[in-house]
Amino acid sequence: MKLQKGKHNCIIDVHDVKVGHVTLYEEIDEENTICTGVTAILPHSGNLFRQKLQVGSSVINGFGKTAGLVQIDELGLLESPIMLTNTFSVGYVKQGTLQYMLEQNKEIGDTTGTINIVVGECNDSFLNSIRIQAITPDHAIEAIKSAVSHPVKEGAIGAGKGMQCFGYKGGIGTASRIVSADGVSYTVGCLVLSNFGKSDDALFADLGKKNQDTPEGSIMMIIATDAPLYDRQLNRLAKRCAAGLARTGSNIDHGSGDIAIAFSSANKYDHHSSTVLESLSFVRDDHPIMNQLFQAVAESTEEAIISSMKHADTTKGRKGRVLEKAPL
Repeated sequence: MKLQKGKHNCIIDVHDVKVGHVTLYEEIDEENTICTGVTAILPHSGNLFRQKLQVGSSVINGFGKTAGLVQIDELGLLESPIMLTNTFSVGYVKQGTLQYMLEQNKEIGDTTGTINIVVGECNDSFLNSIRIQAITPDHAIEAIKSAVSHPVKEGAIGAGKGMQCFGYKGGIGTASRIVSADGVSYTVGCLVLSNFGKSDDALFADLGKKNQDTPEGSIMMIIATDAPLYDRQLNRLAKRCAAGLARTGSNIDHGSGDIAIAFSSANKYDHHSSTVLESLSFVRDDHPIMNQLFQAVAESTEEAIISSMKHADTTKGRKGRVLEKAPL
């Protein structure tokens, strides 16, 4: 039985989550087009460094160049926005996000430790002249400052501007689900940056003509929930993104970086606390609602991928290449 969708069917259905985009598009000449961007996911509207969140991740296939996953896997805490961009811009986006966080937190690198910035990427070089490296640190800061808590724009926007999916136009997509049991209910939201798959693989391939041969690509899948979970449980949620990915027809190819990050907004961790013991309430692993959470991840991931294509307009990129809107 399918789960109920959230109010907006969007990752911002998880309370206090915000999303911002910066989109760059410029036809420079016959060969080169800037067709790229940055997307920022803010897990809550407070100070992310001082009020950290429980987080987990899953590297389904590691053909990717993300930043920050090593410390996530070691400590299970999220202390920065989650940023998305193209492969060659991870460094610039990390630098801009660091500048923003340093401005917000004068103690970082002075009276306290450093900060772990999280950046995910996909390769948009089929449409984008990626060698130009058009993204700057200021674009990351702009994306963070533009983040809002109303329904997210989807498709060829932000980091999704130059992305492809199953040989058609891909990009940013989002969806949400509600789970409930024993008088409690929780929301699970997913936002994807889709850039993977061949047109022959997709479940809907017979709906339209075959497109040109596009790269194997990648996908970033970001899961948000208000369910009280800790890092090990969030690792388990992140793994279930693979189920939603497979439902769309993905084979998780050799050259595809398929990476999921899952965080919970329920348990904030105070950076400046000096207590010896920390208390944490969390869902029992063997409670039936855990299976609903897994189902919510699979369903919202699948729908977010489809939504990324459904809302993406036909886009022209470098060398005159065109990715058409999917026949959905």
